Amino acid sequence: MTEPTPRRAVLVAALAVATAATAATVPGGSASATPPTPPTPPAPRTPGRTVDNRFWHSYRHWLAGAHQGTTAVGGARPGLEIATAVGRTEYADPHTGRKSTWEYATWTSPVHRSTVPATEAIASWNARTPSGTWIQIELRGTYTDGTATPWYVMGRWASGEADIRRTSVDGQSDGRSTVWTDTLALDAPTATAGLRIAAWQLRLTLHRRPGAEHGPTVWLAGAMVSDVPDRFTVPASAPSRTAHELKVPRYSQEVHTGRYPEYDNGGEAWCSPTSSQMIIEYWGGKAPASALTWVNPTYSDPQVCHAARSTYDAAYKGCGNWPFNAAYAATYPDLAGVVTRLTSLTDLETLVRAGIPAITSQSFRPEELTGAGYGTAGHLMTVIGFTAAGDVIANDPNSRDNPAVRRVYQRAEWENIWLRTKRVGASGKVTSGSGGICYLYAPARPSRAQSGALRAVGVL
Repeated sequence: MTEPTPRRAVLVAALAVATAATAATVPGGSASATPPTPPTPPAPRTPGRTVDNRFWHSYRHWLAGAHQGTTAVGGARPGLEIATAVGRTEYADPHTGRKSTWEYATWTSPVHRSTVPATEAIASWNARTPSGTWIQIELRGTYTDGTATPWYVMGRWASGEADIRRTSVDGQSDGRSTVWTDTLALDAPTATAGLRIAAWQLRLTLHRRPGAEHGPTVWLAGAMVSDVPDRFTVPASAPSRTAHELKVPRYSQEVHTGRYPEYDNGGEAWCSPTSSQMIIEYWGGKAPASALTWVNPTYSDPQVCHAARSTYDAAYKGCGNWPFNAAYAATYPDLAGVVTRLTSLTDLETLVRAGIPAITSQSFRPEELTGAGYGTAGHLMTVIGFTAAGDVIANDPNSRDNPAVRRVYQRAEWENIWLRTKRVGASGKVTSGSGGICYLYAPARPSRAQSGALRAVGVL
């Protein structure tokens, strides 16, 4: 029911003892050798905002930026592809020991001047990676003092496992910021005279087998940056007093206990992919039978096993990598996925009223969430509605079976355990909370109502 190693807890503990700068370690061959661009000052800060999103996804977006061998493609779902490879690089997969040569092309985004000088950044991407292809996603920040971070690898990703192992990259730091699995975080934001990330840009490197005619297609890429204040408690927002519940499939992670321990120690840890699968199927996504042939035919809900395998991060050794889950969701036709932070249950109510369920990350002791019956250092569940009183209706995968997944949780309790950044753990020590992390999966071409809701919560 918990993530194998709660990342924000690890992050907080590590930053508390960090005392020396560490040189950036960002392996990746010649594809990682682009010289830096001049730093860009921050945009004027919007008062009261703590989260800023920027995602590139339209044909016009893909025309922008710097192309080295890539090209924008139009059609029903515009994207970025390789036009002409600009070089070759050798990649030694640390998880398989295989060394392979790949040809590549790159796209570097325009610099985005954030309206929120940030302490954290999380990238998202949606892509198609046919056999013999993969992508690398990098992010470089510009600090408020005008200096820049290295190009940090935020993920090496493919939808399958035949070519590379999907992985985050450990050991990346410049002494002022560090990548923790999927999150770039300042090392000591309260002790560095207000140092923040003022601007940032992405670099996408698209790889394919030498001589191949086709490569990967990237449909969406971007990041969420945030500066959520440290807080142990968060006041409850006022409910809309309008009951609304979406019909989202119910899946329990607990029915998979002991299954496929090579993926995050088995189903009892699959809260993230189980939640992802619920929403994928809500939007009509269905894993093809050919993708499930490896699953033991006696196992129920084989698509949940497939989701776990498809989100597994070989470095993190878990299925809880946030953007890997969003990228998995977007492998289904016409579905897009991003990771963001929301600021209140009012945001979630706005989404639910537009027909958009959401996956949220929270941590709590058993007594902090009435009716849960468990405590967790990090857990994902799916918000599918609200009662007339404003309480949260959630599909909680930490349930004994599928029918038991639907729960109703008290609004004030639930909002607090989701939005806070600090908490007192079961041991009595201060640890961390997710600060409002949310996965949003929605149609790649949303309706007017869906677009309005996504715009209202700051994603579009």
